[in-house]
Amino acid sequence: MAKPPIRGLRWYIGGLLFLSTVINYIDRQTLSVLAPDIKREFGWNNQTFALLVISFRVAYALGQTACGRFLDAVGTRKGLSLTVAFYSISAMLASTASGLRSLCTFRFLLGAGESANWPGATKTVAEWFPRSESGWAVALFDSGSSIGAAIAPFLAFWVYEISGGWRPAFLVTGALGLLWIPLFRSF
Repeated sequence: MAKPPIRGLRWYIGGLLFLSTVINYIDRQTLSVLAPDIKREFGWNNQTFALLVISFRVAYALGQTACGRFLDAVGTRKGLSLTVAFYSISAMLASTASGLRSLCTFRFLLGAGESANWPGATKTVAEWFPRSESGWAVALFDSGSSIGAAIAPFLAFWVYEISGGWRPAFLVTGALGLLWIPLFRSF
């Protein structure tokens, strides 16, 4: 016997897209929150640290086109699951960084993975929402960027405070995406 349809399912999916965007921005902002300690540990100045931001931005810009095509090829359910896993693991790998080269690599990978969020969420809205509700649905997931940016300093600093170092904060914030995947896949 088939399960009855979930009433308002598209809004649950919209909420999950919002949550994905929140997590996306938490992972992205963790570096900025922890910058003073990372720069101190590695002896970097602001110019050197800026290379981490550039690595992320280059990958993000290149990744949006590639991720859009990837999501068209594999679909949003599988594509978002894979890309969230990819960027979550990339965020967690930052905890193992031993210097500029490794941290730039992990930030590049994070940018490449995170670049799928907007094409994926937009495509999901197009698939699940009628045109009369699509503007509100896009606004819902997009507002996750502001919420994620607001939560990130509190979360990253809290983990830093209880752990005594910056590395565990990347593990915790990266794990959020891995927790999101089974929730997303269940809908």
